[in-house]
Amino acid sequence: MSGPALAPLRYDPAGVMIPETGLSPDDLRQLAPRLEAARAEVLADVDLWTGGGKVPAEKDPLDAGFLNLPERLLEEYRGTRSTSQLEKILNASRRLAGVVDRVVVLGIGGSYMGARALFDSCCHPYFNELSRAERGGHPRLYFEGNNVDNDAMQGMLDLLSDRPTREVADRWGLVVISKSGGTLETAVAFRQLLAVLRRACADDAQAVADLVVPVTGNSGRLFELAKALGCDDVFPIPDGVGGRFSVLTAVGLLPAAILGLDIVKLLEGAAAMNAHFRTAPPGNNIVLDYVGVGHLMEEKRGATIRVLSAWAKGLEAAGLWYDQLLAESLGKNLQGATPLTIVNTRDLHSRGQQHQEGRRDKLITNLIVDQVRRDKLKVGTSDLDQDQLNALADKTVPEIMAAAISGTNQAYAEDKRPTADLHFPRLDEAAMGQFFQMMMLATVVEGRLIGINPYGQPGVEAYKKHMNANLRNH
Repeated sequence: MSGPALAPLRYDPAGVMIPETGLSPDDLRQLAPRLEAARAEVLADVDLWTGGGKVPAEKDPLDAGFLNLPERLLEEYRGTRSTSQLEKILNASRRLAGVVDRVVVLGIGGSYMGARALFDSCCHPYFNELSRAERGGHPRLYFEGNNVDNDAMQGMLDLLSDRPTREVADRWGLVVISKSGGTLETAVAFRQLLAVLRRACADDAQAVADLVVPVTGNSGRLFELAKALGCDDVFPIPDGVGGRFSVLTAVGLLPAAILGLDIVKLLEGAAAMNAHFRTAPPGNNIVLDYVGVGHLMEEKRGATIRVLSAWAKGLEAAGLWYDQLLAESLGKNLQGATPLTIVNTRDLHSRGQQHQEGRRDKLITNLIVDQVRRDKLKVGTSDLDQDQLNALADKTVPEIMAAAISGTNQAYAEDKRPTADLHFPRLDEAAMGQFFQMMMLATVVEGRLIGINPYGQPGVEAYKKHMNANLRNH
């Protein structure tokens, strides 16, 4: 991959090359001109959005602002650091870290799923259970406002003190994320938690304002509420960036910075993916090749279910982020594959039977992490060998995982079940930046390829309309 020197993601579709049930290299070669045309259309969309020209009706809405965002943020940060958006985000995260030990992120859909993916993939797997020192002084992070579950909210409230105190260990803050502020799930949670926070601040308006950080549009209910509260830090969700494409705005960057993650590396990974996407030809372009395989498997083989098979627990939330991205972007006009995220080896013991012998309607893409972050654990010897594991004493956990991956792929291949592999060099910010940008680019390219506007989500608005009407009419 071209761009900044970092370890690239790698896509290997060899396991899809099964003539009877999968694809042939000729299939991909024949699709190449259409993939290049779709890429050109996506890049032209960016130019149209940037230039502010009239958007054709069939392309409205056109939320193409996500594509150049990593480069814009990095250029600003390197040029005018003290006034840049990234520096403001970093300053707000440092300020919160200095005065609270818990932060609750309120948001739903794209307003929280990317941040959750970063939390799970890049942080210690039990981050919130560590001491403050072990967390590097960074607050614990929780996610709410993504459902209307009474008992879950009550459980969250059990953790948050309403007693005024100066002790950092007992203080907490809120990051509330909503472009309009009109999303009911998030708005209700904010009202409930804000009432508790005001009591914890003894109704000191400035203290409350210091502990609430909204991320929102430049108008709307949350914007007006932030003004009424007098919040010191309010971060924008840029125009032209839809919710599910917003992970590399303050929507994802602020929670990541609060956790102490390297948001510059995150953006550098995304920028590297952009450079690769713009220049590499089909056959050597990870975005176009991923799109081509998925599209052809759906068209030629009826593989309407796309399984992201994550071979690391830390990637489950990233898969769920992608579920929303694909489903909301392409699930229109009776089209669009169905995404499904699983975690292995866990789900080999639940879904594995169906994937091995069920309907041939699935394309499985394995998400594989090549290098673990921690020392490799050995099975070890024991004087209690009833489990007969002494024979494997020198094997490591990563070796067991590698054997499971190769064994599962082999079993699928023997039954002519197509699989592809997407390799992460390791789970870190640079790799996740690449992954986010790759999947966002792939989704809009596929939309243009099949004649679907990948932006907007008209079907989601229907449930919101009826839910609000039901509440107000009964």
